[in-house]
Amino acid sequence: MHILLIHQAFAALDEPGGTRHHELARYLRGQGHQVTIIASPVSYLTGTSKGKRVRKQIDDLGVTIIRSWTLPALHRSFIWRVFSFLSFMVSSFINGLFIRKVNLVWGTTPPIFQGPTAWLLARLKGVPFLLEVRDLWPAFAVAVGVLQNKTLIRLSEWLEGFLYRHADRLMVNSPGFIDHVKARGAKEVTLIPNGADPAMFDPESRGTVFREQHHLTGKFVLLYAGAHGLSNDLGVVLDAAESLCDDHNIRIVLLGSGKEKKRLQREVSVRALDNVLFLPPVSKLEMREALAAADACLAILKPIEMYKTTYPNKVFDYMAAGRPVVLAIDGVIRQVIEDAQAGIAVPPGDSAAMASAVRELASKPEKCRKMGMSGRKMVETKFSRSELASEFTKLLESMRRTDD
Repeated sequence: MHILLIHQAFAALDEPGGTRHHELARYLRGQGHQVTIIASPVSYLTGTSKGKRVRKQIDDLGVTIIRSWTLPALHRSFIWRVFSFLSFMVSSFINGLFIRKVNLVWGTTPPIFQGPTAWLLARLKGVPFLLEVRDLWPAFAVAVGVLQNKTLIRLSEWLEGFLYRHADRLMVNSPGFIDHVKARGAKEVTLIPNGADPAMFDPESRGTVFREQHHLTGKFVLLYAGAHGLSNDLGVVLDAAESLCDDHNIRIVLLGSGKEKKRLQREVSVRALDNVLFLPPVSKLEMREALAAADACLAILKPIEMYKTTYPNKVFDYMAAGRPVVLAIDGVIRQVIEDAQAGIAVPPGDSAAMASAVRELASKPEKCRKMGMSGRKMVETKFSRSELASEFTKLLESMRRTDD
């Protein structure tokens, strides 16, 4: 099969960001399928150009990546963000028209604007359309207060329902999304959950080089890796850090980028929180060393009811690395952590509970290590990327039309 993926936020393994799609594409290629990805040259995480001067790339396994022009304005304002989405929607459609002998078009949301591009290309090419839902947009945007205009909300909800109804198959990455998409018109829904590749991480490594480089040797390191945005509620982490200032052994490392990062850095400076370290985002290939340097890892979202439906990618990476998770997210992902005994769940928005959990892990290294290894075992048995990629491959092959 030749699979065409339209994905503005795509990140290759040598780039910062979630690499689920590159990993799945490489697995498909290993199974003999051809994969072409139309992606943006602008980082979804930082809003800046990735420096990709070559429009067309082919990775070492033969996955083709085409960089489609995108307005580099993701982090300027909401309206500029929309313009950035629309620019990719148009340019990716034009580029997609020239991709020949496609057997299936794979669309993914968010951003939802690339969904119509994937649907229309599939219809023009006469091939099946697979829609992957990674976040419940616009519901999440409304819940967090980013999308408030009633007309835009209605239009966004109409577009969401249109895509759900017109997809030949709909795929979700969290069981918490299934009821939502079915209630809005999705017919056939398949769960291929987020997961991780345990082989990419070494639970025995202590990340010595990373620790030395960032003056973390001998410290208990709590690492957050990911976006610094409104949804991530990192102000609560700073409140917890202030409570932990009396323990000079503890360091909180915030690795990543996003719209809120500069504000958070200013706040750390004003509050003189010398136990907080900000680091720039790293590629998935470099994440191995960063996670190895952590003693525990943090996942956090705002205390919003809708976020109880999520399966954040970072949690599975943390578990695969053999690190316990301090989890400030309720819902389905909390169930995973508790079933695996892979960390400590705290109420979202509660900085005192977060600080208490960090103190407990810092004072009990054996418990810390045991939780981390329990999480890795859960990933190996239930959330291994290779097993999930195999399920995904079967899904795509089942959608192939017999006359192809």
